[in-house]
Amino acid sequence: MKTELQTANTIRRPVRGAQAPPVSMDPTRQPGSIAQRPARPTAIVFCEANFAKIDGKTANGLVRHSEAYRIVSVIDSNHSGDDSGMVLDGVINNIPILESLDAAAAHETVVPETFIYGMAPSSGRLSDTDRDVVLDAIGRGMNIVSGLHEYLSDDVEIAQAAVQRQVTIRDIRKPKPSKDMRLFDGSVAHVDALRIAVLGTDCAIGKRTTATVLARALNANGIKTVLVGTGQTGLMQGAKHGVAMDAVPPQFCCGELEGAIVAASKAEQPDVILIEGQGALSHPAFCTSAFILRGSQPDAVILQHAPKRAHRCDFPNMPMPNVASEIALIEAFSNTKVIGVTLNHEGMSETEITDTIADQTVNLSLPVTDALSRPEVHLLAMVVGAYPSLRQGTPVAAI
Repeated sequence: MKTELQTANTIRRPVRGAQAPPVSMDPTRQPGSIAQRPARPTAIVFCEANFAKIDGKTANGLVRHSEAYRIVSVIDSNHSGDDSGMVLDGVINNIPILESLDAAAAHETVVPETFIYGMAPSSGRLSDTDRDVVLDAIGRGMNIVSGLHEYLSDDVEIAQAAVQRQVTIRDIRKPKPSKDMRLFDGSVAHVDALRIAVLGTDCAIGKRTTATVLARALNANGIKTVLVGTGQTGLMQGAKHGVAMDAVPPQFCCGELEGAIVAASKAEQPDVILIEGQGALSHPAFCTSAFILRGSQPDAVILQHAPKRAHRCDFPNMPMPNVASEIALIEAFSNTKVIGVTLNHEGMSETEITDTIADQTVNLSLPVTDALSRPEVHLLAMVVGAYPSLRQGTPVAAI
């Protein structure tokens, strides 16, 4: 499913530094035109052998939704010749998958402006083979975007190549200097907008996708909503407010997220602020969910779960938690409430999705839906059902 947010025209305070979205003006528009808007740079997304898989979540997200870049193709030789939308969601989106950078460059009349490294390997590092592809892209005059923990702009060979070709390297996870970081000060409590965090029972489980679909549904129904990104993919997609949480020193995590939420509130005056979740509160390998709950102080939580996932992503000896235990942990850890559950339907048949939604709705006494396989109105009803005053346009925090 290809999603596009339908947000109101507002002035936004952009993310600063290396995490900031690119700006490229359309040369065909006349200067001073009232309708003038930034043109999205064209981009190839590299996802060799990982598209539609867990480690390809960055490419998967960009194919579904991208405000910052116009995705023209995906590189994955395992799916060469396929339509990326069909592979991912069974819906044609006309973004082809090609076998190599040579093929992707040749597919366009003009070499695309940007090469996006679209994978999120557990190592967070670039392999030797992928390194050669990045250098090849630089040699073709393409700007580089990476969400790895390894900063390509700090790599001497890659950085020198970029200088020689006069291209940029955008390391999404590269934080600003600690002297410029913000400590938590409690100002998030004065934000009038309803704050909803979309958390999950594991990493790479679809939290960002569900948040994106929900933001679109709320905005389309006149409930002004802003999505605050907390990971590399959301920032690549064009989130105007947010921070790559796992790249920030723990001392500043809560404060940096609080600052992004306060800035979003002041700049846009939304009815709802959605906060993208990371990892899982119960997952011992990640602490970002704890920082998100502390820093955002959410009024409510929507929990994403993959019923057929037997173990944690990249941890085969670590069984998945059940939904009820994760809800209990979240509500014990933070002064919030879980208002609904959304499914990641990986490995599930249509019948299994239907049965699981019905069973969990009864067992949990909460609304349950699937953001991708079920109508968006169900996701919208989950929020409006919990906060009916949104229909009347009254800020929930002001009640």
